[in-house]
This record gives sequence, structure tokens and C-alpha cells, in this order.
Amino acid sequence: MDSDNKKHHVVVVGAGFGGLYAVNNLVDSNVEVTLIDRRNFHLFQPLLYQVATGTISATDVSAPIRSIFGDKKNITVRLDSAVGIDVKGKQLTTSSHTNIDYDDLIIATGVSHHYFGHHEWQKNAPGLKTIEDALEMRRKIFTAFELAENEKDPLKRKQLLTFVIVGGGPTGVELAGALSDLAYRTFEKQFHNINTREECKIYLIEGLPKVLPSFKESLSDVTKGYLQDMGVEVLTDSLVTDIQNDTVFYKIKNENKRIESKTILWGAGVKASAMGKILSEATGVKLDPVGRVMVNKDFSIPDYGNIFVIGDLARLKDGKDFLPGVATVAMQSGEFVAQLIKNRTSKAKRYKKEFKYKNKGSLAVIGRNKAVADLGYFTSKGFIAWILWIFIHILYLVGFGSKVSVVTKWALSYFNQDKGNRLIFSNKQ
Repeated sequence: MDSDNKKHHVVVVGAGFGGLYAVNNLVDSNVEVTLIDRRNFHLFQPLLYQVATGTISATDVSAPIRSIFGDKKNITVRLDSAVGIDVKGKQLTTSSHTNIDYDDLIIATGVSHHYFGHHEWQKNAPGLKTIEDALEMRRKIFTAFELAENEKDPLKRKQLLTFVIVGGGPTGVELAGALSDLAYRTFEKQFHNINTREECKIYLIEGLPKVLPSFKESLSDVTKGYLQDMGVEVLTDSLVTDIQNDTVFYKIKNENKRIESKTILWGAGVKASAMGKILSEATGVKLDPVGRVMVNKDFSIPDYGNIFVIGDLARLKDGKDFLPGVATVAMQSGEFVAQLIKNRTSKAKRYKKEFKYKNKGSLAVIGRNKAVADLGYFTSKGFIAWILWIFIHILYLVGFGSKVSVVTKWALSYFNQDKGNRLIFSNKQ
């Protein structure tokens, strides 16, 4: 092909919030875009915990990428994954042994679970980042109730009906609240041999002094109160030291303790995807302790102005603090870099060259009519925050069909206290 006739080529790796918003802002622009992801769908991670607890289905939080960009002539979608970068030749190597030329490269591959050097814990304590994670959590949770229904041994029965969630951030808090609603409301009358209110025990373990550490202290206190009212035992200042043989070992005030449970769920900490290390080896860019990429104010890598890292994989200081790993940062970073590329390729004279985060605040839902909202200029709790949480999540959920399906299932769950997605899937024979 004649290089003089080639359009500027932007390669985007990762179809999470950052990648999706970057590509969406390059639609119908004067550039060619190739979007690469190892999955053929965009995943709405904020609602994964509801897949894990049976409120909604996996398809409700998954939007096929081709249904989003399939009719956009300047967007090419590729099911693949990046495994290497030639920065001098400006080529990306994929797992299918294909070399893809790029003019600009946007990396948006996010983060995964972090077990703080104890990868062996993952076998007993699955995290919640993928559809498979959510379905595995669902399998563990629902199987525990099914087995407990007919278990005669008191010790085994207690282990089956004890649930431990590690991590008191938004994921852990929302998971604990949903699990409480499932155990004490939905299952209260559906299991004839289990007195869920008496027998089920739910523990939330957090290493810091409060749950939702990034929220204002008053809202953290409200959240803890909500959880306790819902039957969750909240253990703060408690550090997990080991997980083995269906047992969580933790330390609180220099006292070693343990909880025996067949269902241990992980919601603490993140580490960078493998692309962080690949970029570092190719460019020499510095990484933070968990592998996130230290980027310039425009999300480019030092000395490589045509390689950008956005979303959770990027580590950028905004004033005194680093940007949080939340969806709004990923969305805004994707939009910013896309606009930057459009301005450069159109040779615009004046445009924003440094990113400025617009903090939209944080929300967390704990249970029915119970939520907290920290929007900076004002805070809210209870029913109003709950309605706000619903509105925001429906607004950002991709796909009209998913919006209708989720709203319908939420309404049914609210009025009849039932969870319609309780099938147990397992690849184990």
C-alpha cells in the first residue's frame, strides 16, 4: 500500500472503560483505529458483584464489541492480545504472531487481583474482575447453601454457612451487602433446613481502620453501621496473614485469629496487567510497586510521545495525590487521549496538552435503600444516595437491552425479594 495514502493508524489495546471511550471518541475521525481485546465484549465491572450474587446475569454486564463499533467504517475490531512491542519499528506483536503497525498506541489493559505475594491464596479466595470470576463466586456461594441444606455434621454445616470477604473497599462492601440480602432475605424461606438468620455468618475483613477508606469518614461510619444492621460482622484493623484449608488467618491488635469457611471471597488490592512489564522492558518506563506505568501529564510514556497508557494501568499524579483507579478516570483519560490525537493529526494550534481530572465523586450501595455518595460538594446517604447510584449505573451501562434487562431485574428483586439468576455453572466433573 502506498504509505502516502495511508491514514494515521491508532492501535488501542483493551476494551474496558478507557479503551472503549478512547475508540468512541475516534469514531468518524480522520484516523484508522484497530481495537484489540482478548475478549469479544466490553465488561461493565461495577456490577459484577450482582452477577456473583444472582441478581443479574452475565450477559447483562457484557456488551459485544462488534455491536458497539461494527458499523463504524474507521474502526477495526480484532480478537487478540498484545505480547510485545517494537518501539523503534512502531509495531505491536500479538498472540496470533501478527505484527501490527501503529502511529499512536493506546494501552488500556487495566489491572487484576493482587494477593500481596501470596498467589496460592487465589485457589481458595477468588477475586472479582472477570465474568469467570463472578460465575466462580456464584458457584461457591450457591453451592454452599445447597450442601448445607442436607449437611448433618455441625462443624461442616457451620463452615458452609460462614462467608468471609477480604477487603473493605467498594467491591468488598457491595459484595457483603448483596450477600447479606441474599442470605437473610431471598433464602430465608427457600431453604427448609436452614435458619439463615441464625446460622449464616458473614464477615468483612479490612486492614485499615475503616471501610471505604477513600470516602469521607462520616460515610465510612454510616456504611459500617448499615452493614452491621444487615448482619455483617465488620472487622477493621485486621490484616489477613494466611489462607489455607478453608481457613482465613488474620491479626487484629497483635492477636492472631482464624475463621473457618468454605466460601472465602477476595476484594483487596490490585496489580497491573502484564502489559505494564512489557512496556517497561521495551521503553524503560518506570513502574510503581504493583506494576502500574508512571506516565506524563498527557498519559504518554516518557521519551515516547506516541505511546499512551490510560485507565487503571496508568499512574499519574493529580496535584498531591495519584489519580484513583476508578471508572471515571478511565473514561476521562480515554476521551482526553483520543482528543489529543485528533488535535495532533489535524495540526490544531491550540489544545489541552495536560490532563485535568474532573472528580465526579464516589458511590457505593450497601443494600436495599442503603447507599452512600461522596460527590465532593455534597454527601448523601440512604434512599437518595441509593437512587443516585441506580441512575448513574444505568446511565453508563452499555447497550439499551442491558439497561432494560437490569432495570427489570432490579425491580423484580426489590418487590419480590427473589434473585432470578441462581444457576450454578461448573467445569468440574
